[in-house]
Amino acid sequence: MAVATYTKAGAAATTAAKLDKTVFAVEIKNHDLLKQAYVTYLANGRDNLAVVKTRGLVSGGGRKPWKQKGTGRARFGSSRNPIWRGGGIVFGPTGEENYTKQMNVKAKRLAIRQALSLAATSNKVAVIEDFTVKTGKTSELAKLLDKIKATKNVLLVVDHKTPELVQASGNLQNVKVVQAQYVNTYDALNADSIIFTTAALAVVTTWLGGDK
Repeated sequence: MAVATYTKAGAAATTAAKLDKTVFAVEIKNHDLLKQAYVTYLANGRDNLAVVKTRGLVSGGGRKPWKQKGTGRARFGSSRNPIWRGGGIVFGPTGEENYTKQMNVKAKRLAIRQALSLAATSNKVAVIEDFTVKTGKTSELAKLLDKIKATKNVLLVVDHKTPELVQASGNLQNVKVVQAQYVNTYDALNADSIIFTTAALAVVTTWLGGDK
């Protein structure tokens, strides 16, 4: 499967790169697997920050609001009672919840292959010889992406991140740089353009190719 290929300068290459069919031309038989991988990625990146105060954590309430009998009102022992406004919360998040999900390695890799195959079928995949951002300036990377017509949400897949590339992409909100061995279903499905360097494409093909 041939794909659009570019030189370091962003010009069209004379020889088009070929995508491995076992990685970029997989038949999509299980959409539920894609959803599972997508949700798992989000769940495992979730910060467990929500914490409420239970009855024992609410300040005050040490004094009985009114005497037990003789007032005609319902008996209460503390203003920290959950049914009172300002009282403790029942069954709220404690900060100890575990939201992580798990997928076995074979299923996870199959989901990534399916996501990359969907991108390749939609002509969202391209290959560039290498990303050489010598100055680390955002404008330099933006011009290169404009030359290869990478627009909207762009995923740059490289064999290794250079400080200059990380610096140049830092101010581009729609550009994400990821190393080849960390490509995932979430990023692949969300990207409008996936640009592989030649070295990164070889890493991904070796990693996901065949029946792995």
